[in-house]
Amino acid sequence: MTHSPRIDCEMQTALPATLDAIEEFFAEFRRRSANLLSQGDYFATELLVREALTNAVVHGCRGDPCKQVRCSLRLRGSRLFISVADDGEGFDWRAERNTTADLWDCSGRGMELLRQYADRVRFNNKGNVVTMIKLIDKGKL
Repeated sequence: MTHSPRIDCEMQTALPATLDAIEEFFAEFRRRSANLLSQGDYFATELLVREALTNAVVHGCRGDPCKQVRCSLRLRGSRLFISVADDGEGFDWRAERNTTADLWDCSGRGMELLRQYADRVRFNNKGNVVTMIKLIDKGKL
């Protein structure tokens, strides 16, 4: 993550739509955020970003490595802004926003995870961009 006067830190990347690219992203994310987030905030952030990136690759781009997934993380004060966009067709998030998943379900838990770990979640109209805000406990840095 880079530092700027207005933004505490920032990380932006474009990835091929593959699960291997997500793992490479998280290796870099772990290295860059090691001293920025408490253990609890790190867990929640990785969970949110991993869920959004995986859904973008698997559902949005259908694993097509010719398509891209873009991720942006910006920490400003105690707010972490997370955005994930993909080249896919999008989905009807309005129909899915109130769905709940059973604890033991193997899939379909994405909306529930976003609700539980993000403080705010928004989708674009098409459903191929999700933006989340996660409040960070700056006292733990």
